[in-house]
Amino acid sequence: MFELVQLNERDFYIESPAKIGLVKVNDNEVCLIDSGNDKDAGRRVRQILDRNGWRLTAVFNTHANADHIGGNRYLQAQTGCKVYAPGIDCAFTRRTVLEPAFLYGGYPPKDLRHKFLLAQESAAEELRAEVLPPNLVPVKLPGHFFDMTGFRTAAGTVYLADCLASREALDKYGIVFIYDVAAYLETLEAVKSMEAKVFVPAHAPVTDDIAPLADYNIKKVWEIAEKIEELCREPLSFEVLLQKLFLCFGLTMTFEQYVLVGSTVRSYLAWLKDAGRVTVHFENAMLLWERA
Repeated sequence: MFELVQLNERDFYIESPAKIGLVKVNDNEVCLIDSGNDKDAGRRVRQILDRNGWRLTAVFNTHANADHIGGNRYLQAQTGCKVYAPGIDCAFTRRTVLEPAFLYGGYPPKDLRHKFLLAQESAAEELRAEVLPPNLVPVKLPGHFFDMTGFRTAAGTVYLADCLASREALDKYGIVFIYDVAAYLETLEAVKSMEAKVFVPAHAPVTDDIAPLADYNIKKVWEIAEKIEELCREPLSFEVLLQKLFLCFGLTMTFEQYVLVGSTVRSYLAWLKDAGRVTVHFENAMLLWERA
């Protein structure tokens, strides 16, 4: 873990729970794509920088999930580097309580205020094209999170952040976190047709052919949508629907999984409702979901 892997003369990644991209700006300076999940990840990255005699100029966050921004504050304090994050995710990076609050739907209890969901805050600035080095181009990848952005390098590497999950994760958990299902599917279709020398997803193996994995992710989204519609053949409250999905996919209910899977299921329901495939009605002061 935290092994530096070289892809070409200028592009690298650091093998970690969420892969960290590293791109050489010149012979002495580098930038990072994400920073890991916590201070310890930041420290391990700093050791890699020091061993290679590199100066860190910037961290470009793909999105504001805690496992991608957790090393920001340490690296910023140690190196004086800039931190950038796209759109709404910049606000989440500056005020990290927004992630657990968004997932929970209110002020989060202590059970959710830990480093897995609540990273240390960092002085992020909004990602703009003009702050990027010449060999790095942003690639919009919305769906998994608000304004998630990947990056393409001049050497043909594409860092894909969390826009798709590994086959192993999909087979094990079934439901992976998605904020906007429609945007997620559009992103997957775009990724499926992308060409690059190498693709670096944050949570899946590095590959030169991303299309099969993109297809598998698309298939799983539709399977979950169909399962939700099937369960809603009779009117269900959200909590009962969530229970049935946990039992169906063999998931273990914890506070973390309740908010992560629960938020995702709400996103599926919103998407299905907007498409006219499910509907709601109110009965005995309860909102019930039903297949249209």
